[in-house]
Amino acid sequence: MPETAASAPKAEPFRASIMQIEPQWIDYNGHLNMAYYNVMFDRAIDQLWSELGIGPAYMKERGGSTFTAECHVRYLREIHLGDPVQILVWLLEADDKRLHTFEEMRHATEGWLSATSENMSLHMDMNARRVAPFPPDISERIAAVTKAHNAVPRPEGIGRNVAMPSKR
Repeated sequence: MPETAASAPKAEPFRASIMQIEPQWIDYNGHLNMAYYNVMFDRAIDQLWSELGIGPAYMKERGGSTFTAECHVRYLREIHLGDPVQILVWLLEADDKRLHTFEEMRHATEGWLSATSENMSLHMDMNARRVAPFPPDISERIAAVTKAHNAVPRPEGIGRNVAMPSKR
């Protein structure tokens, strides 16, 4: 059972709560340090996981959780202290043990894109500390959200890799 009120998934990305940049996260360049982009992306994923029923209560009551197996962050525009941030999350694909997500970090009032994060998460049986299938009720919820998220256009940047530009 999801940890928050369950409703039919909407054909739109998940919108995390608006977050504020913390002063200690600003680096000597005067902008958000790269490590804290991941903190904010992780907080947004935690909100979605709670909606899916795989948040902290799931860990405590059912012994399951997720681990991030892979992450690719793109830093596109500086974000600064005082900038409100909202993260949108698409659940792109899922199977019995994995979740493929894409996140956009946007300025919450002006709407411009600051960064993206593409991730592969694994479902874990925390008692065995091994990858394990999602329970059927969770799989059904994940499938419904994935279907809803795939009903909207996919954002630019999915599937990007890190490489030097080819020289011709």
